[in-house]
Order: sequence, then structure tokens, then C-alpha cells
Amino acid sequence: MIRRFYKDVTLGTAPSGWQVLLDGRGVKTVGGAPQIVPAEALAEALAAEWRQQGEKIDPRSLPLRDMADYAIDMVAPDPEGVAEGLLSYAETDTLCYRADPDEPLHAHQQTVWEPLLAAFEADHGITLTRVSGVLHRPQPHAALAVLRERLLSLDPFVLAGVEAMAKLAASLVTALAALDAREDEALALWQAACLEEEWQADLWGRDWEAEERRARREADFLRACAFARLARG
Repeated sequence: MIRRFYKDVTLGTAPSGWQVLLDGRGVKTVGGAPQIVPAEALAEALAAEWRQQGEKIDPRSLPLRDMADYAIDMVAPDPEGVAEGLLSYAETDTLCYRADPDEPLHAHQQTVWEPLLAAFEADHGITLTRVSGVLHRPQPHAALAVLRERLLSLDPFVLAGVEAMAKLAASLVTALAALDAREDEALALWQAACLEEEWQADLWGRDWEAEERRARREADFLRACAFARLARG
């Protein structure tokens, strides 16, 4: 931790968006670029993190700042690379991989996952391959092309949020569905992505360390979703 070095937290405008000002000086990213974000709502959320600091600054309490830095320093210079990396989550999407049909888990997956996946396919005009078991089957090239185009249409800040969600859920479908869903639906989508993990925990018993990890991942997912939504304005 470092001692707080500022008193006032305000917002300033820039040609491409808004920037948090600490005693009138603009915040910069880890890479040294001006931390300018595309939406005032996101800038306000970033400012709130700085205002909530006490006598010492706790870097762990600035997660939105970290995501904004990542969007500017890493995603914006190479959105195509980020999009290609995300397509790997579509290739092995959690919602597409089901247990063997004779297992009880399969019926539960069908009940929870199939409506979500079918709605996603309808929204994007694509068809994704369902797989029973662990053997990989490639997704249709046409579907991946549509998803690639969708990802490349996103602002780097939104794309950063989607990437974080997809990694946490092991599911690009879940990440994009959460981005497009109502705000109160994000938690249900996260819980659906964790269906198999929860099934195993109910079957074999729960461990407090595993429960804490799941809680942290859930909070990170919801935060990434909020970041992406704020970035869209």
C-alpha cells in the first residue's frame, strides 16, 4: 500500500471520453497512457474507487481501474488477437459439453443449458454443436465467423469485460449472453455456467476453500459484466 497522495477526485472530458482527475491531474494506465474511458458512467465508477480510499491506497480495491488499464494497454492495440483468443472458448464452450445421456447430470444440463443456448443461437442466427462426453468436436466455421464479427464490433472496454467473463465461466456464450441480458439476469447466467461444479459439490460435499474460490469468481464475473455494461453507456 502507498499513502494517499491526493485530496480531490473529479472528472474531466477528453475528445474520446472521460478521465478521472486526482487533484486536477489525469490518471494514467500502468503503461503510461491517459486513462480515458468511453462512457461517463464508467468514469464515475472509477472515480468512486479513488474516493473510497483511506489514508493509504489499497491496489486490490481498484479492480475497475485495473480493467480499464488492461482495455487500453492490451486490448485496444490488438482487438483481433483478443477476439481470436475468445473464439477458443466458443470451441469448447461449457454450455455445449454435456454428460453422457445415461447420466443424471445430462438431464439437468439439458433443462438448464438448452434454453439458454437455443436463445443465444436464435439471437445470433447460428447453430452450435452439442457434445456428450469429453471428446472434442469442432464448432461450425459459419458460427465462429459470426461470433468473430460480433466480438470485433465491440469497443475495447466492452471486449475486455467479455474476455474476463468468458475466462471465468469457460464459456463465450455465457459472456455474450450476460452482456446482452437484463442486469438482474447476469447472476443466473453465471450460476448456469457453474452447474456442473455445483452438481459435483452437492454430490461429494462442499469444502469451504472451494466455496470461497467460487464466491470470488462469482464476484469477479459480475464485476466484469458491470464494467462492460458501464463502458457501453
